[in-house]
Amino acid sequence: MNKIVIAIDGYSGCGKSSTAKAVAKDLGYTYIDSGAMYRAATLYFLDNFLSPTNPHDVEKALGSFEVSFHTNPDSGHQETYLNGLNVDKKIRTMRITEKVSEIATVGAVRKILVTQQQKLGKKKGVVMDGRDIGSVVFPEAELKVFMIANLDIRAERRQQELLSKSELVKLEAIKKNLAERDRIDSSRSESPLKKMADAIEIDTSDISFDEQVAKIVHAARQIIDKQESYAGNH
Repeated sequence: MNKIVIAIDGYSGCGKSSTAKAVAKDLGYTYIDSGAMYRAATLYFLDNFLSPTNPHDVEKALGSFEVSFHTNPDSGHQETYLNGLNVDKKIRTMRITEKVSEIATVGAVRKILVTQQQKLGKKKGVVMDGRDIGSVVFPEAELKVFMIANLDIRAERRQQELLSKSELVKLEAIKKNLAERDRIDSSRSESPLKKMADAIEIDTSDISFDEQVAKIVHAARQIIDKQESYAGNH
């Protein structure tokens, strides 16, 4: 069977990561969590007291961290590692969430992570989500998806996600953080969040999780079938 690259972009809290994971599982593809890579980079900066606005600190950080993914044999879930250490729980806290957009605007950090992401996607059969996957990381992706959702709904979902990890954060604080991240992600000079002309848009405000996954899987299978049909006729 032909394999393709699926690039999923969109705003924070639209369910990109959970959707991308489910799509990858359904198709038997590899899931690459670009957001986790930026979160891991953020953790590195914070834990080492490095400033993203200090060129010397940025230079010091660049050659010092490597992000990788490994499947937990017990849970079957993919987990994020920073320099060989499991940091999956650490990078999902509000401490990281509040700073990740700031780190993601640093051109040198984006460059090194984009290079790592492109290496991971060379063999095709991957699903990656983020802010600039269809525009920068995989501009030639066979399927590009852009996810949107109402801000209030996104804030409620993020609050529930944090509660499931025993972290209680006020809804207004989450809403404010999401709105600020939207502003930073859309207006930054380095790889801003934008919908590509060839991307399909999915509004997740009023559809179920299973429905949004099914829409993407259906679109992917149509492209794969078309490619295989074309190959069979030539």
